Amino acid sequence: MIKPPKPPFVCFQCRLTRPQRWQRFLWSPTTARLSFGSTYRYTSTANSDTTNPNPVNIPITSRPTTAPKPVIDIKHIRQNPSLYERNCLERNYKTQSTYPSRIIELFAQWQASQKDARSLRERSNALRRQIANPATIQHEDDEIESQSGETTATATGKKDIKSMTKEELIEEARVLKDQLSAIEENEARLEAQMTELALAIPNLTSPQTPRGEEPTVLSYINEHPEPTPSSSDRIWRSHVHIGSELGILDFAAAATTSGWGWYYLVDEGAQLEQALVNYALAVVTKQGLGWRRVAPPSIVYSHIAAACGFQPRDQNGEQQIYTLAQSAADAQRGKPELCLAGTAEIPLAGMKADTVLEEADIPLKYVGVSRSYRAEAGARGVDTKGLYRVHEFTKVEMFAWTPPDAFETTEVFDEMLDLQTEILQGLGLHCRVLEMPTADLGASAARKCDIEAFFPSRRDPERDGRDGWGEVTSASICTDYQARRLATRLRSTGAGKMSYPWTVNGTALAVPRVLAAVLENGWDEGDMTVTIPEALRPWMDGKEKIGLKHSR
Repeated sequence: MIKPPKPPFVCFQCRLTRPQRWQRFLWSPTTARLSFGSTYRYTSTANSDTTNPNPVNIPITSRPTTAPKPVIDIKHIRQNPSLYERNCLERNYKTQSTYPSRIIELFAQWQASQKDARSLRERSNALRRQIANPATIQHEDDEIESQSGETTATATGKKDIKSMTKEELIEEARVLKDQLSAIEENEARLEAQMTELALAIPNLTSPQTPRGEEPTVLSYINEHPEPTPSSSDRIWRSHVHIGSELGILDFAAAATTSGWGWYYLVDEGAQLEQALVNYALAVVTKQGLGWRRVAPPSIVYSHIAAACGFQPRDQNGEQQIYTLAQSAADAQRGKPELCLAGTAEIPLAGMKADTVLEEADIPLKYVGVSRSYRAEAGARGVDTKGLYRVHEFTKVEMFAWTPPDAFETTEVFDEMLDLQTEILQGLGLHCRVLEMPTADLGASAARKCDIEAFFPSRRDPERDGRDGWGEVTSASICTDYQARRLATRLRSTGAGKMSYPWTVNGTALAVPRVLAAVLENGWDEGDMTVTIPEALRPWMDGKEKIGLKHSR
């Protein structure tokens, strides 16, 4: 893989260019944070805001008490509203672009509430002291009067405490307690709403990410197998037709048992899946780079998936995640909701939720194999037929925690891209590496690179710029977006200071799409066989080809 020269580091927030090594992308870890939103769980959605006739509020999620408590840097959002608004608009998060200004409005209300509560607490404390020890309040009032020439009654506009009977003191203390309780409830609502709005704002975008909708081509892998397409390509080079002819794919039976988006892999088809998984694991782990194998669960808590940036529905309200049904009894007991993981990234990130990592242990790198589940509720057509867009598939995923440092994180990110390139290069697939634009970034990613493979069946000269490409892998830098939401912290070796690690994830290999590309690119129409890539043959009993020998 040919890498472009690394540009100088540019701070996400201030856009100032600095030396690349040992610089931090985000704000200083010593920055004061408004962290109350991560610890308080306010479940009401009532809105008592009267300052804005059309306030931007969103429902406050009721999180389980066992869920990691997110710590979002709300102060940074308040101090840089235009940065976050522009970032949201560049990433097509139009609704969320209004959240920074709304957070500022809510914070102003919270400050006013704090000011009101302060004077009430001072009066309430004085009442309690007078009830408990009248001599104490007499002495304090004498000092105040001698310094300012005012009595407590004059300063507060209320009845002088010294002249009040015990019954009057108790009654006013009760009234103040009720007033303070109402103010504190309102403060909790404001805090919870600010946190909910902040959680919905996407990650800040890397300076290396192209703005707009067009990706940047970074490099190519392998030579193009067929620069000039033949007229029969769309029939004979579709993996759906190839797999059906060879009897190794069965979509009809899957449609009966499960519906659209599922499939059966039969004989060499099933063997190819295992071969691809073993091959990807061998490439990632053989080089002594420190990647540790993990077999993660495929069912996770919904709040863990949400903390990783995966929401039940997308921006258009389309279902994205399969949620497991809860019994009425479990729901009533407040048992956390479960869902099927769309990628091993979710359970791998969750491994260190509510955990403190030691600086000496990172970068910490895992590679896991799991079944992945995607609702993928969207348009269906020639580009999504067959194995290209399915609801369940096997995936090999790389995941790493890195220091909160641009240079060190980019090194791990580049390592992932190199491994992805080696895997696809070994399979003989013609691919291109893309720096993805802002319009294609998910909520958690600050930077994302995709690798697209050439699919003969997707080739169409009339479609500008597509020419048979289809995504097969992806890699993302998520900075501290996931770590903050999962309460994963990092303790430095020296002073023991706490910060948040950054996370990086990348697909080593997603079986269905790569299997489809192998079938289409290895198809020989003359003898009706598929040539098995040499790299997979050790796990294919030494077979070189898959031919017409299956009865259907």
